[in-house]
Amino acid sequence: MSLKERIGQVEERIQAACDRSGRAREDVHIVAVTKYVSVEMTHMVLEEGIIHLGENRPQIAGPKWEALGDQGIWHFIGHIQSRKVKDIVGKFQYIHSLDRLSLAKELEKRAADADTEVSAFLQVNVSGEESKQGITPEEAEQFLTEAADLTHVKIIGLMTMAPIEDDPEATRPFFRELRRLRDELNAKGVTKEPLTELSMGMSDDFEVAIEEGATWVRLGTILVGKGEEK
Repeated sequence: MSLKERIGQVEERIQAACDRSGRAREDVHIVAVTKYVSVEMTHMVLEEGIIHLGENRPQIAGPKWEALGDQGIWHFIGHIQSRKVKDIVGKFQYIHSLDRLSLAKELEKRAADADTEVSAFLQVNVSGEESKQGITPEEAEQFLTEAADLTHVKIIGLMTMAPIEDDPEATRPFFRELRRLRDELNAKGVTKEPLTELSMGMSDDFEVAIEEGATWVRLGTILVGKGEEK
């Protein structure tokens, strides 16, 4: 199946999920996870009109960014080591994996030095799995309160990764909980501006995530195909 055909099928499924949940298609954005594919395939994704690209390692993303940087909008979706922040700020407009205050402060410092702004998602480990990064739901309010003075890092929403399940329906409680948490934080007025975004849902469960309020879905294999993975 060609890239165009895969994108077409994904679009149909996203539209159907939006229809089922009474949402507008334009409220859901695709991040094409290109971390396992070549510069050439990444360029093809851009040519098909998907401009949001997800990478998780600065050293792998580097050649793609050098070749295609201003053609796309770049999202960092992996765990960030503080020493790698210098390689991320100024190249990635979105960070989906803000998971500790020390990282927020380092991002703020680097973004201020570069006179730029970074949009970030606070990563929440809703499932409680030890293998997953992120703060607990109970820690979110304090984190956002302590990060309130950041001026170059704008926390726009929450992100989570659901457990891998054979039945996508089993992921629904985790996505629902992230939406509930966001709404609770907004009701309390924890942040200066409301948190509007939810980054949740991947190739195996994005339809359920959309039904539960995802505004960003991170899609890799289902878009770029297994044949392109290293």
